[in-house]
Amino acid sequence: MIATHKDPIRILHVVGGMNYGGVETWLMNLLRQIDRDRFHIDFLVHTAQPCPYDDEIRKLGSQVIPCLSPSQPLQYARNFRRILHSRAPYHVIHSHVHHYSGYILFLAQKLNIPVRIAHSHNDTSMAQLHAGYWRRSYLKLMSYWIDRHATIGLAASHKAAVALFGSDYENDQRWQILYCGVDLRCFQEHVDAHTVRAEFNIPSDAFVLGHVGRFTEQKNHSFLLELVAEVVRRNPKTYLILLGEGPLRTLIEQKVHQLGLSKHVIFAGIRSDIPRIMLGAMDIFILPSLYEGLPLVGIEAQAAGVPLLISDVITDELDYVKPLVKRMSLTQPASTWAEAALEICQSPILDIDHRSLLEQSRFNIINGLKALEKIYAYQ
Repeated sequence: MIATHKDPIRILHVVGGMNYGGVETWLMNLLRQIDRDRFHIDFLVHTAQPCPYDDEIRKLGSQVIPCLSPSQPLQYARNFRRILHSRAPYHVIHSHVHHYSGYILFLAQKLNIPVRIAHSHNDTSMAQLHAGYWRRSYLKLMSYWIDRHATIGLAASHKAAVALFGSDYENDQRWQILYCGVDLRCFQEHVDAHTVRAEFNIPSDAFVLGHVGRFTEQKNHSFLLELVAEVVRRNPKTYLILLGEGPLRTLIEQKVHQLGLSKHVIFAGIRSDIPRIMLGAMDIFILPSLYEGLPLVGIEAQAAGVPLLISDVITDELDYVKPLVKRMSLTQPASTWAEAALEICQSPILDIDHRSLLEQSRFNIINGLKALEKIYAYQ
């Protein structure tokens, strides 16, 4: 039945921490635009460290609640029960921690939370395939608990759904695709390209490649640098701007030095103005990921009208403004990717109303929010 609460429906999102990442940015867009008289959102996080979005969350009337020790199941369960007993009631628990969602939803059912959502944002199938014995045992148990305790399963793409819910997920009505959208208003503002480039000491006539992503193996920064080295050989006025942080940043900085790219690569760190940088600085967006769910940065690049060169392992659900997207196999050498990037740069600019296409699409945050509100209200 549809809920008829006079008080707001209370939703608890479970995430590692509210950093500047694709999932977290999507959640913030939801929080900013959801009807907060009907829905109250809090965030359960697995860190005691402050995160970039925490202050804004609190200003919007929501809470950031640390629940620590996820690697110690008994201690975590005690923390989880204590938090939920002290802050009850929650009508919905919406977990974004992939397979660990099985344990979250197991605990949530014990506490009689009626709507329990497991949300898959990534395609981890290759990692699962190469997992060791104990890891496979853990994944099997978590999958069993998700199947048993989730009332709804959401996935960012078909591949993300298969990774968490299995290849036959379409046979279970609980499992469904919900495309995470972007706030298109951020891409409608006027941006002065000269000013943006000047902030990074990039000449106005430079060829600028852009990338947004954590410094992890998944994002394949090492190959990206080899690609950039090839482009620089052909066009010395080439720059790469890297947005993000992560555990492999130091290794990537070392490789930049080894390849002689120090004058061509800009480590811009974590930024809250990615749409502005895409609009004002990037000539092409490069995403050579080894795997993805459905990377929202790819949608953002299309919203900015920036051409994309991406690996063909990324789901083709990303290709909404198709003339902007070119796919290549990671079996192709960096030199071939470099030639493709330069060819895209030299091609005539296409007259595409990309913003209108996306406004009418499943990737408009407004459309996704309507679908999610229906899920939250159904109790």
